[in-house]
Amino acid sequence: MAFPVLGMAQKKAEQKNPLIQFSGVVVSSDSLQPIPYAAVTIHKSGRGTITDFYGFFSFVAKKGDTIDFHYIGYKPVLFIIPDTLKEDRYSLIQVMNRDTILLKEAVVYPWPSKEEFKRAFLELKIPDDDLKRAEKNLQLAEIKTIQETVAYDGAINYQYQLQQKQSKLYSAGQYPQNNLFNPIAWAAFIKAWKDGSLKKKDEPKIDD
Repeated sequence: MAFPVLGMAQKKAEQKNPLIQFSGVVVSSDSLQPIPYAAVTIHKSGRGTITDFYGFFSFVAKKGDTIDFHYIGYKPVLFIIPDTLKEDRYSLIQVMNRDTILLKEAVVYPWPSKEEFKRAFLELKIPDDDLKRAEKNLQLAEIKTIQETVAYDGAINYQYQLQQKQSKLYSAGQYPQNNLFNPIAWAAFIKAWKDGSLKKKDEPKIDD
């Protein structure tokens, strides 16, 4: 006989505090952007859900329940569902404020102790002055090494690309230009050959 009494008491409690569908969106106060994966739970019960990628949530609650909103980097918010609702659903746009935490200044040193710093300072090799570095960079061997290893800069590459594009546009719709059958190119070649400008020039000697 106890079961019917228990069922009637539970039914009266549900009629007194009926269930509702509690839905809403959680957004940030500074940008009104949705906050994804925020925890939305009933206070002290742990029952609830988390928001989706668009900040939306929906779960079953009761009228008068206190709802906790939690998200890392934001201040927690408490919201009480009104107990005077006449419908079985309730929607909410919950705004959360950022929680700024100021930490103490932390100074990081590259040496574990003062003794290590002293030894590193005493063993420090002071570089040459600007004049000596300039003289080293102007040596023929150094210039030749830089010329062979350093790539073109952005301006030269850009100019080269423009020239290539201009050549393609010049011969668009026709056969590419071939200087093998160009009489002007042949005349310039014969003239350079007679003048001796095609001979290999002696490279400057490089001092060891």
